[in-house]
Amino acid sequence: MGVRIIDNVQTYKCPSCGGPLRFDPNAGKLVCDNCGNQYDAGRELEETDHFDWGAYKQQLSNEHMDDLKVYVCTACGAEIEADAATAATHCPYCDNNVVLSDKLSGGLKPNGIIPFRITPKQLPDIVQKFYKGKHLLPGKFFQRSKLESIQGVYVPFWLYDCTAGGGMDFTGRVERQYREGDYDVHETRYYRLERDGQMRFVHIPVDGSERMDDDLMDSIEPFDFSELRDFDSAYLAGYLAERFEEDPDDCLPRASTRLLNSASEALRATCSGYSSVSLERNGMQIASADVKYVLLPVYVLNCAYGGKNYRFAVNGQTGKLVGELPVSRGKSMAYFFGILAGVGAAVFAVLQGVLG
Repeated sequence: MGVRIIDNVQTYKCPSCGGPLRFDPNAGKLVCDNCGNQYDAGRELEETDHFDWGAYKQQLSNEHMDDLKVYVCTACGAEIEADAATAATHCPYCDNNVVLSDKLSGGLKPNGIIPFRITPKQLPDIVQKFYKGKHLLPGKFFQRSKLESIQGVYVPFWLYDCTAGGGMDFTGRVERQYREGDYDVHETRYYRLERDGQMRFVHIPVDGSERMDDDLMDSIEPFDFSELRDFDSAYLAGYLAERFEEDPDDCLPRASTRLLNSASEALRATCSGYSSVSLERNGMQIASADVKYVLLPVYVLNCAYGGKNYRFAVNGQTGKLVGELPVSRGKSMAYFFGILAGVGAAVFAVLQGVLG
């Protein structure tokens, strides 16, 4: 059963004509499609933090995330149903862009946001570049009309600032072969390599959404965090947005694994001059960790083929696209028999030359 909430609904309407406003990545402003007026939105990131990890953990036990809440649109009075993770949507009756401010205020207000730079109209060109040269892709797998109707979503991410320190032991091998008299000698020497170090990692992103595929969210990196801005709900106008569902403590192991792997690679890189290097002991540990809560821009594409759903993600800031592509059975068979025919023709030509 839903909870009816009258307050905590924020709509963005044009002061001139009353039409709905949306954030335009090209203009970097709120624009009205009815009268064409534009309005400034947001400012660059300041030092003031909104979300505080420690303070949030203290109030977490008192928070209840209901499965469904019913909000009232301040523009038309219609009821809008939203689950606990939805932070921005649009009214299905008057089409006004709606921000559910109770999901993004007080201790739940994000520390920052990277606004969308890529528009839906750019997606067809991005997709075409992605599958260019992939001859086995089914025809019309990506439909232009469908791509332009995709709505961007601000995905909740945790940004971890961590320090890793400690020691690692490697075994280095040096191999050489030489001839000594009547013998071929293969010589292997082993060296114990000890390394110690401390490294600082800044802005390691881990998505805090249960709905998003972790591999896709990791793969659309990197984001340019120099464009991180102070959170302003005006950036959400015209887009969907989610509130985090996974706790920063639960997501920390993913960040730790990434930075420890990076630390291992950095220390391994200092072991040069060996035929091979193998890790024997990893004593690196996380010394400290701070976290910030941000919203990052993503387009999610779902395409069905052959009874399977293929999911893709586009970085809404850089345009990087990642995902798994299907293979057309008809095209693959034609490709196989085409190669087979080509090989057969080549063999026949060779035989003709030999026999002739």
